[in-house]
Amino acid sequence: MKLYQVVAKDILRRRRRVFYTALGVVVGVAVFVAVLTVARAGEQKIYNELDKYGPNLMVTPAISDLDLQLGDLSLGTLAVGDNYIAEEKLPEIRQITDGMIKEALGIEDEGDIATIAPKLYVSTKIKDTSVMVVGFDLQQERQLRSWWTVSNGRYPEQESEALLGARASGALGLNEGDTIMLNNREVTVIGVLGETGSNDDYQVFVPLETVQKAFGKEGLISSMDIRALCNACPVEYIADALNETIPGVRAVAVKQIAQTEMNLMEKVNDFLLALAGITIVVGSFGVVNTMMSSVHERIRDIGIMKAVGASRNQIVKMFLYEALVIGLMGGVIGYILGTLLSYVIGPLIFDGLVVRYALLYLPAALGLAVFVAAVASVYPAIRASSIKVADSLRSL
Repeated sequence: MKLYQVVAKDILRRRRRVFYTALGVVVGVAVFVAVLTVARAGEQKIYNELDKYGPNLMVTPAISDLDLQLGDLSLGTLAVGDNYIAEEKLPEIRQITDGMIKEALGIEDEGDIATIAPKLYVSTKIKDTSVMVVGFDLQQERQLRSWWTVSNGRYPEQESEALLGARASGALGLNEGDTIMLNNREVTVIGVLGETGSNDDYQVFVPLETVQKAFGKEGLISSMDIRALCNACPVEYIADALNETIPGVRAVAVKQIAQTEMNLMEKVNDFLLALAGITIVVGSFGVVNTMMSSVHERIRDIGIMKAVGASRNQIVKMFLYEALVIGLMGGVIGYILGTLLSYVIGPLIFDGLVVRYALLYLPAALGLAVFVAAVASVYPAIRASSIKVADSLRSL
């Protein structure tokens, strides 16, 4: 009879004890798989939400503050630089931005990649009420602010159409169909934004070219928001390239509010992984204890095997084969339970989190379980191989 057949028969004879031995491995692997599955789903959720937050780059005029001093007396600060960016710099900004994204992602498409939304801010009065008028690019802004909804009317399509923020509409007493004057230039309110909870609620949005002509700002913009193609795009490097290449602008990589969620997620993951590590260590002691008990129970069998010519290596292999079975069993069951556990704890960490099983963690679960079971079985295996035939005879 071959060695693996002896192991198989022994496992079937003691299947309940083998199952209890595997439980220690199962719990640790289950926690490990659950943490990785939830972390993967949570990261994807945050990245998806990040796309809704708007720009990940902001370009503004390069205005700097100079400290004014007379001897040791400070006279305050003086802002130096232009308040506007020349619109003619927009193609160069797009060339640098799209070029670096294409290089980073290996894209050969010649079309536009990033969403670049220029704006012109002008403070004026409408119906004797001070208000901020925002000149914006109709197409680019709509792509950038995907969360915008129009509660009344529709989104502007023509240069003579305006969109009001929810609060601005109430304060000005204007609604769809009303007209407003911007420096003797008439525009029609075509829609009212749904509440966003941001400054957008208090502003009046008019096509960029219309605002430029109405206030004598042709060819000028106040700032531009840029959203790269993906969250993995090198926005920090793009910002550095814009600052170094284009004079008169200041590009900043925007750190979105999702960074707080990412930090919280990392802390939760670290805690759960530590818990999984502790569970695996405790489970390994359980394996050691059970295997040692198995050694004591099988002293007679080991002695008989040695008496008929079994070597120490064969005795060690027998226990390691058993550990392999325990590890594979613990890995499969642990992966299944860990995946089910992720469906429970995932929504508790992130509201509305959609968790999907990840087969890529199955090999890792099996490898971890087999490793733990094998390491925990080394000492019992060596102890079993050192049993003498005389000791087994005394146990009869």
